[in-house]
Amino acid sequence: MSDATVKHDYHLVKPSPWPLLGAIAFLMLFLGMAGYMKGFWFIEKGALWAPAPGFLALVFVCVGWWGDVLKESRGGDHTEVVQISLRYGMVLFIASEVMFFVAWFWGFFEMAIFFDVRGNAAHTDLANPNLENLKGWAHWPVTQIVTNAETGAREFLPVRPFDPFHLPLVNTLILLLSGTTVTWAHHALQSGDRAGAKWGLLLTVILGISFTSFQAIEYAEAGFSYDGSLYGSAFFMATGFHGAHVIIGTIFLIVCLLRLMAGGMKPTKHLGFEFAAWYWHFVDVVWLFLFAFVYVAPHLIFGPGAPAAH
Repeated sequence: MSDATVKHDYHLVKPSPWPLLGAIAFLMLFLGMAGYMKGFWFIEKGALWAPAPGFLALVFVCVGWWGDVLKESRGGDHTEVVQISLRYGMVLFIASEVMFFVAWFWGFFEMAIFFDVRGNAAHTDLANPNLENLKGWAHWPVTQIVTNAETGAREFLPVRPFDPFHLPLVNTLILLLSGTTVTWAHHALQSGDRAGAKWGLLLTVILGISFTSFQAIEYAEAGFSYDGSLYGSAFFMATGFHGAHVIIGTIFLIVCLLRLMAGGMKPTKHLGFEFAAWYWHFVDVVWLFLFAFVYVAPHLIFGPGAPAAH
């Protein structure tokens, strides 16, 4: 039997502690979030510090794990075959994210299309314990259920949706422009123009931070809330998760910018940057659907009768 080492194009990963540590960090984070929202064990409800240990542990795991991936790349382990596998993995990840947002759009469309059916059911099924919640379907999207502080009675108040052609339109233009700048940065790096790549990445990061800032302002000025409103719950879940993805994508791009400034990445090999650009374009496309269906469609269907938030 030959003792010669078998050579192949695939990379066999060495035993790593990061998957186990990552699972523990996620568990800590979710327990902390549960304690913050509901109270858990020694954590009091509303304790802002509760998610911090899990979050810091997760950051530590990410830095260590991705640092090992960079070492593997620099060590020559990322052959052409391995790079193809990594690209497939990123494509499948983005596909899973697409289906994640499909779920929120599905819920929104169900509320928007079948509100009359659900509302009629609420008026006929008086024994239903969720009667008041079902009544909200009959008033889509202009009614929010609130509790009167003096009488304790449940009341229906008008929802105040945003005018999509003000701040939401500005954010749309910001994201579209950021898609242009990240493409500029990517092509600049491919052509060996590192200065252009840095400027394009820097502008993209600034635009991403601007989008998040404007969304925070938008939430602060919202004329409706998550609780008690079908439109509000659909709006905040869909746009909130998209906002979280923008923050993640911005961090992704900041890491790429720091690596580029440190002399990393080559015109022919920059998978991290390539994946960041793919992810950012995915975020752009999702926002276009959100803008069209969550902002513009209700505004056009119900017209100026629904008061704008600002």
